[in-house]
Amino acid sequence: MNILYAVQGTGNGHISRAIQLYPFLKTYGNIDFFISGSNADLKTDLPVIGRSKGISLFYKSTGGLDYLKIIRSFSFKIFVDAYKLPVNKYDLVINDFDFVTSLACLFRKKKSVQFGHQASFQSNKTPRAKNNNFFGEFILKHFVKSTHYLGLHFKAYDDSVFNPIIKQEIIDATPTDDGHVSVYLPHYSIAYLEPYFLAQSKHHFEVFSAEVTSIRNYKNIIYFPISNSGFTKSMIRSHAVITGGGFETPAEALFMKKKLLVIPMKKQYEQQCNGEALKEMGVPVLNSLKKKHYDKIDTWLNSKQKIAINYDDNIEEIVHFIENEFEKYSVKPILNNIDFYTPKKPSIQLTSG
Repeated sequence: MNILYAVQGTGNGHISRAIQLYPFLKTYGNIDFFISGSNADLKTDLPVIGRSKGISLFYKSTGGLDYLKIIRSFSFKIFVDAYKLPVNKYDLVINDFDFVTSLACLFRKKKSVQFGHQASFQSNKTPRAKNNNFFGEFILKHFVKSTHYLGLHFKAYDDSVFNPIIKQEIIDATPTDDGHVSVYLPHYSIAYLEPYFLAQSKHHFEVFSAEVTSIRNYKNIIYFPISNSGFTKSMIRSHAVITGGGFETPAEALFMKKKLLVIPMKKQYEQQCNGEALKEMGVPVLNSLKKKHYDKIDTWLNSKQKIAINYDDNIEEIVHFIENEFEKYSVKPILNNIDFYTPKKPSIQLTSG
């Protein structure tokens, strides 16, 4: 079987999931990867057959999307790249929210499976931000069109939505508490973040940033270059985690029962929706990072409350769903033997400690 796995390279979550699934998928045939997006920070040894500048997201130093820069970066070469992408040579096309591959499948009337977090928003049962955004909703539902959808979210909100795939490194880990706070906020600059962490002088922070090329110390902060494995190890040893409103990092932190604070990206509808879902689960969420939040951060750092989530393994249910929905793609023999953790219907409780 020939498989094309397309990955949206904006941010690290999509690529991390691809890296995780690759060892299992390659045992069932030839698998090629296509990555679009010019600001993916993770290096990868995946067999990438092509890259496209695609449509990338750029951020202001204060945490919001830089729409002007996004528009300026757009190139009609996207359509050329889509036309040249040979999707017809593959038996199965898996698309983790990549616009170029979606366009290529549209050109050639090729069926595809959209797999990942964004696919969960095809269901109206998935939590939405209180301030509903028409443009944001349109992007989530129509930016990457597929013929089949298999979504992942913090809870199984619908029949086609399943709980997070927790990577094996996290499952096998024995979490400890070394006292530091692991921080991944790529939509904020170091210059913007630093005063907040320096103000919390009693606490130590391990901050991962694309602005850093080597490890360096400054007072109560240690800066690290972007590294998937490095951040995972930091999080496993952490007392708490501060991150944006993405999907994978909050899910992993909750799985390890780490104290979690989430700051969704401003005007990024998907992250705002994720923030709303996490609020419903009892996770503290800040709408932005400003001086008025000093006290809230301090209160959170000194609190003992954590969100404990206990997941049940529902791999058989996922395989059964794929058997019914994607029979033409022969997905069953691929996923039947993938030994990854796919929980559903978590029980949530507040614990102290």
